[in-house]
Amino acid sequence: MKSIGRSAWQRPSGGALAAALLVAASAAQAAAPSCSARSGATVAPVVELYTSEGCNSCPPADRWLSRLKADSPVVALAFHVDYWDRLGWTDRFASPAFTQRQAQQQRSSGARFSYTPQVIVDGVDRPDWPRLALPVAPGKAATVEVQLVREGLRISATVTATPGAPARLAAYWAVTEQGHVSAVQAGENAGATLTHDFVVRDYRPVAPWVTRANAAASLQFELPSAADPVHPRRVNVVIVDADNGRPLQALTLGC
Repeated sequence: MKSIGRSAWQRPSGGALAAALLVAASAAQAAAPSCSARSGATVAPVVELYTSEGCNSCPPADRWLSRLKADSPVVALAFHVDYWDRLGWTDRFASPAFTQRQAQQQRSSGARFSYTPQVIVDGVDRPDWPRLALPVAPGKAATVEVQLVREGLRISATVTATPGAPARLAAYWAVTEQGHVSAVQAGENAGATLTHDFVVRDYRPVAPWVTRANAAASLQFELPSAADPVHPRRVNVVIVDADNGRPLQALTLGC
C-alpha cells in the first residue's frame, strides 16, 4: 500500500523510510500465527504407519489410521515408502528417507524385515493392528516434558529431562497433512481412489544429546512455507531414547 502526503512525488527521508519499515515489520510479526502446547504427565502414544500407494494391502491400514483423527492425544504419522514404486505407480508422498527410517526401526521394533502396511506403536512392531483397541491408551508416566511454541513459521521445543530419564535423548520433527486424495492409474491399486491422513511431508531427525535431570534443551524447526488450508497441517516432535529409539514423549501443534 502506498502512502501519499502533500505531494505524490515527494521521496520520504531516510529516517521516515526506516520508521515505516519498522512499523510494517512489527505489524507483520503481530499478524503471524502464534500458539503453544505442553505435554502431559503420561507418554503420548506414537503410531507410525509405513504404507505405499503401490501396495494393494495398504488401503485398509490407511483407513484405520484415519480413525485416529478423533484420538487427540495420539501422534499419528504415515510414512510413505518408495520401494513399491517399481510396480508401476510412483507414490507422490514417498521418500527414500522414510524407507531408510523403516529399516532403522527394525533394530528395536522387533520386526524381522520391512513390509507394508506396517504399524509401529510406541516403537514396537504391531502386526495385530486391525485388532488394536481404539482410542490408543496413553503410555506410562513421562520422564520428559516438552513445550512447543510457534511464532510465525518458527517452532521452538523446550525439552526437559526429569528424574528417571535416559542419559542421552534424541528426537525428530515430522510435519503431517490431512485429507489427501489420489486417483491411482497404474500398479496394484490401478483404478482405486485413495484417501490419506497424517501424511508425513517433512521429516527431520535431531542428533542425540547428553542430558541430566531437570536440564532443558532447546530445539528449533523452521516451517518451509505457509500451510495449505485444503490440507490441514500438524507439526509433531517426538523425543526418543537415543540408545533404543523408543518414544519418551511426543507433542503436536495443529495451529
